Amino acid sequence: MANPRIQAVCGFGCGSSLMLRMKIDSILKQHGLEAFTFTGDVGTCLANECDVIFISNELAERIADRARVPIVVINNFMNTKEVEQKVLDYYKTLEQ
Repeated sequence: MANPRIQAVCGFGCGSSLMLRMKIDSILKQHGLEAFTFTGDVGTCLANECDVIFISNELAERIADRARVPIVVINNFMNTKEVEQKVLDYYKTLEQ
């Protein structure tokens, strides 16, 4: 399988999504995993080609009924352990 396209999403696509993307990139590197990561905003994220969307719970509710890819809800973008666990859990689904 090709490397997954991971979209980190926030309200405007340039603040907390960038921090989340950097955290995801760091976790991927630590675990020897590869992906194409990029940021997006909640208004246009569904139009972007990706394999998964990492997003806050509040914003996930706005796109959940229209998303065609899995949505991974991050409750606290600053919680490295939570982000790491959810990234690794997502990669486990790719193995199935």
